[in-house]
Amino acid sequence: MKTGKIIAALGIATMTAVLIFGFTIGDFGSDGGEILRNPWGIVSLVDLYTGFTLFSAWIIYRERSVPKTFFWVFLMMVLGFFTASLYILLALISSKGDWKKFWMGKYADG
Repeated sequence: MKTGKIIAALGIATMTAVLIFGFTIGDFGSDGGEILRNPWGIVSLVDLYTGFTLFSAWIIYRERSVPKTFFWVFLMMVLGFFTASLYILLALISSKGDWKKFWMGKYADG
């Protein structure tokens, strides 16, 4: 689990840096338009949001609270794998070394 925590923390740090870079240097309106005009930009977005959706399905499966689930899924769709990295880190910490609890969340206890 220690390795997972390190990888998740690195994901948070990396995503924080690139999100700050994108929001401070980029122009979402014009840059987003360029992505949507490029066929591979569209492929990349579909690929990305397929991953977001699959990760969100895991969140929906393992969470107990509906409001908390909606909160995490919303963040996933807006902030992407920054959210996934944070979610994984928190899930690893709260599972206290129990892989079944990490993967299954509310279903781990039977």
